[in-house]
Amino acid sequence: MRYTKPGTQRRRLFQAPAHRRHRHFSAPLSADLRKRHDAGSIPVRMGDTVRVTRGDRRGFEGKITRIDRKQFRIFIEGVTREKVDGTTIPIPIHPSKVLITNLNLDDKWRRETLKRKGVSQLPQSTIKTKEASEKKAAKPKKKKKSAPSALKKVDGSPKRAKRTRRVQKKPTAKKEDE
Repeated sequence: MRYTKPGTQRRRLFQAPAHRRHRHFSAPLSADLRKRHDAGSIPVRMGDTVRVTRGDRRGFEGKITRIDRKQFRIFIEGVTREKVDGTTIPIPIHPSKVLITNLNLDDKWRRETLKRKGVSQLPQSTIKTKEASEKKAAKPKKKKKSAPSALKKVDGSPKRAKRTRRVQKKPTAKKEDE
């Protein structure tokens, strides 16, 4: 269901539970990863190597060290700012402003997700031919059954026969005159 009111969209975004927030952390994949995994984007995880594509830190590349699901931000190794007192703090970056250059595939669930995404993003003609070949190999051909009598041709004409509704008449009680 789509919501058109901006206030409703913002409320749903900021009040979303953690398992739904995960989807908002998607970042595009680099060209070679797109070819390898047949996917355009995937949610970032700790350990992924990313390159910043927007803002003052454009071009910086490093591993993701922390993810802040509450503020919708990620922190990248080496992308820091120096405070007035001399301490350095990491700069928060929105995940849509980075490009994933190397994936952390230690998790089997993530590998399975990539396989699923890749299958869904193949051209439809490729998917149909794969499915057709699998069905042919798995199931033998069945004989066609004849159409039910209500659907047979009437007098050789190509039109469908009309279906008639059979209504049972209820017995009516006879009124006795007094």
